[in-house]
Amino acid sequence: MDLNRVTLIGRLTRDPELRTTPNGQSVCTMTIATSLVWTDQTGAKQEKTEFHNCVLWRRLAEIAGQYLTKGRQVYVEGRLQTRDWTDQTGVKKYRTEIIVENLIMLGGQGGSGGQNRPAPSQDASGGPSYDVGFDTPKEDEIKVEDIPF
Repeated sequence: MDLNRVTLIGRLTRDPELRTTPNGQSVCTMTIATSLVWTDQTGAKQEKTEFHNCVLWRRLAEIAGQYLTKGRQVYVEGRLQTRDWTDQTGVKKYRTEIIVENLIMLGGQGGSGGQNRPAPSQDASGGPSYDVGFDTPKEDEIKVEDIPF
């Protein structure tokens, strides 16, 4: 059994770029930054940031292009995919991207700390529960009655 799964929570480094392919499909590219913060042996705070290239397709691409902006915190789930091409000088290039299959908009814009969130409701444990985003309906969703076995 194989598993190709990516889950990230991070911030957009720039506004998403929404385009349409020649056959009419929407595609959106965006970059998400994630940071790791730790204290080294001398007690100094250290930080390392990774940048993740993401690709969204169809309706999810349209939603991202319409609602997301630089600095927005997002949760994404998807799979890794590497593509290759040959540049103008004949050198083979590679790019690994996350093909996003699920997106949830978190918090507010650019580090607002959730100022745009609705008021919390109570969850089953009595603690606050926030509606932080949405899941887009899957166009090719499999229904139990369609499974032949």
